[in-house]
Amino acid sequence: MPRPELQGPDAVLVRVATAALNRLDLFVIGGLPHTDLAWPHILGSDGAGVVEAAGPEAIGFAQGDRVLINPGLSCRTCQACLAGEQPLCREFRILGEHIPGTLAEYVVVPATNLARIPAGIDWPEAAAFTLATLTAWRMVMTRAQVRSGETVLIWGAGGGVAQAAIQIAKRAGARVIATSSTPEKLAMARRLGAEITLNHVTEDVARRVRDLTGTGADVVVDCVGEATWPASLRALRPLGRLVVCGATSGPQVALDLRRLFWFQWTILGSTMGSDMEFRAIVELLGQGELRPIVDAVVPLANAPAAFARLAGGLQMGKLVIEVAS
Repeated sequence: MPRPELQGPDAVLVRVATAALNRLDLFVIGGLPHTDLAWPHILGSDGAGVVEAAGPEAIGFAQGDRVLINPGLSCRTCQACLAGEQPLCREFRILGEHIPGTLAEYVVVPATNLARIPAGIDWPEAAAFTLATLTAWRMVMTRAQVRSGETVLIWGAGGGVAQAAIQIAKRAGARVIATSSTPEKLAMARRLGAEITLNHVTEDVARRVRDLTGTGADVVVDCVGEATWPASLRALRPLGRLVVCGATSGPQVALDLRRLFWFQWTILGSTMGSDMEFRAIVELLGQGELRPIVDAVVPLANAPAAFARLAGGLQMGKLVIEVAS
């Protein structure tokens, strides 16, 4: 692929050092509805690197700066963008999904989509940080508005969003119940702050949550979709909130409206995060909080092995691709 050119006065050319995989990359490989890609297409949403060149309006960045990337791009001029709700922009796009991504030597992004890498954060952590942490922050803090003393159920503690959500909910003062399928992943969830861990393969998660709480969880964080939807609802207390950001097991679910209005549940969708939320999580990263778990770092030439590991659900954290040493 040719080296990309700066496409606007606020554009920045980043020489990529590391990129991180997300399940989104697998969805792109499998084909996404209503997404018309230009081929060949560069995968990868998360990334970190060094500023190679910057347009005249790319304020605050200079050649040589170490930066991490917010992969969500918006028009910056519509009503949603001006209100600080960039993920609701009608032109919202994600690197690697709608436009060329980070699994290449160079990527061009607007300066507003960059932040300097805080001191003490290495290249793999910088690459593994943004998409999962930003998604989890918006789910837990902005959409579900988790409060101190509440109980939060988080599915799939082996994934990046769930791992970030555990840390964020714990930081908010909540009691976290996390699920996974292996003892190793459950142990990791406890290290991240989960007070209770449940094996969702061998245990009835909804029943256990009700037994542990008496009434059910205040909030359920679900990135899985079809497979966990019935249990997510059964695990909710009356007036509980279910926040959803993904559908890795499928997009179609059933809902008995009588249960919805009788128990007065709130069902919330969430996607990525705003500029303000991006700045908030980077600031916390600089304070030593919300550091991502890196499962493995592999060279770009071995990226297919990393994709296979992700597809098999074998990872315990983020898989990072070293694009340049």
